[in-house]
Amino acid sequence: MDLVNKKVIHDRFGEGNVVNYDDSYVNINFKSGTKKFVFPDAFGQYVKLIDKRMATLIGKKVQKRQEEREKEELELEAERALEQRRRYILRHEKRMRARKIHPKLQSVFWCEAREVEEVFTEWKIFIGRSKTGQKKGQPRKLPRMSPNSACLLTKREPDMKEKNRQILGMFMADATFNGRQREDGYIPSHPKYRLRLSAEESEKMLFWNYYINKGFPNNMTWNSGRQRYFDNIWMAQILRDIISLRADSEGLEDAQNFFEYFCRINRIDPETLPEPKGALKRN
Repeated sequence: MDLVNKKVIHDRFGEGNVVNYDDSYVNINFKSGTKKFVFPDAFGQYVKLIDKRMATLIGKKVQKRQEEREKEELELEAERALEQRRRYILRHEKRMRARKIHPKLQSVFWCEAREVEEVFTEWKIFIGRSKTGQKKGQPRKLPRMSPNSACLLTKREPDMKEKNRQILGMFMADATFNGRQREDGYIPSHPKYRLRLSAEESEKMLFWNYYINKGFPNNMTWNSGRQRYFDNIWMAQILRDIISLRADSEGLEDAQNFFEYFCRINRIDPETLPEPKGALKRN
């Protein structure tokens, strides 16, 4: 494509001829003198080629340049949004570290068989609905849950004894989650800190090795209800045991990263973390 000496019409300067051009600029000679324009943008705004075939070719070039710029702008917007979210999370984590940590910020859930795949596909858990009072039937809220909180997912088959309740996996709540304000009843997961155990791992990770009802330390009962609050220390113990379980597997790094992050954000010293003393350990 050669534009040199091609005739053009400018809205203000009238007719002219292309003198020379490169990927950035085009020089056009008019009666009033030679003018410099941005190339090829000027041909989409102020300058029109008289040669129709050449005008079509330049039009395609202008369109391509515009599409490239729009793509670059979308990428920049996405980068700005990510940076804004990163800064928000850093500020939020700083506030979390500065505030007093409640000893039971975690939640354990009894997952029904029909919802397990959905939970691990969408990586969120429904808290449940209020069964009494003015808010009966509405999604529950868990005001104690925050970005410091993890959700422990468990199951017990109908023919399974309660003491054999298995741990299926766990995830940290999303860094922007607020248990007091969430209206839809769901706890969304952090995009990075989440684990799903294999069937073989679940068989070895029994819930009652960690959990204890302090009023009835030898009892292992979960008769009703979907959720219970859970000790921070117990969750750390579970994560540490998953690391031991995965010592020679590809999921080891994910478990280690989760454990380190959980301990850091909940101010738990991994070096002084005690051994689990759940109800199953007492029987």
